[in-house]
Amino acid sequence: MSRIGKAPVTIPEAVELTLVEGTLQVKGPKGALTLDFDTKFVALAQADGLLTVTRTSDSKEARSRHGLYRSLAANLMEGVTNGFSKNLEIRGVGYRAALKGKIFELNLGFSHPVLFDIPEGIEIKQDEKNQNFFTVSGIDKQQVGEVSANIRKLRPPEPYKGKGIRYADEHIVQKAGKSAKKGD
Repeated sequence: MSRIGKAPVTIPEAVELTLVEGTLQVKGPKGALTLDFDTKFVALAQADGLLTVTRTSDSKEARSRHGLYRSLAANLMEGVTNGFSKNLEIRGVGYRAALKGKIFELNLGFSHPVLFDIPEGIEIKQDEKNQNFFTVSGIDKQQVGEVSANIRKLRPPEPYKGKGIRYADEHIVQKAGKSAKKGD
């Protein structure tokens, strides 16, 4: 049995949960999210402020989805109550970013600025003291991670000087570079 799947999800008091055949709808103070699940493999049940996920059979597909749907349901609860965020930073001489409405303008050493359209449901905030630090936040964990990865992909950190866009807690192993020729 899945260790993750058998743990019940606690439903916070501020969250309103609706279970319709094959769909879990969650509404909270930050917004609303929906999860479609396959009733052929798992069943969701709500009782006493807990959401439990059970397998309908012992097939390989049902076992593989048991922990998955429990984690996705827990992420929905966390997202509508607290939200998710990722911190990123830009390193490099002349590299900078600026928020212009729903467009995030990045100068990353190219001959032109890179314009990144901020999707619906995502918010980007820059640090007031250092404009090269910014936070991507939203209620959907998958969307926050995807947007952060797409921004990082615009200029990933290079291994010699570490210039580029990186996650704030990311450690880049730097290469030594060329060394002087040893004496003959």
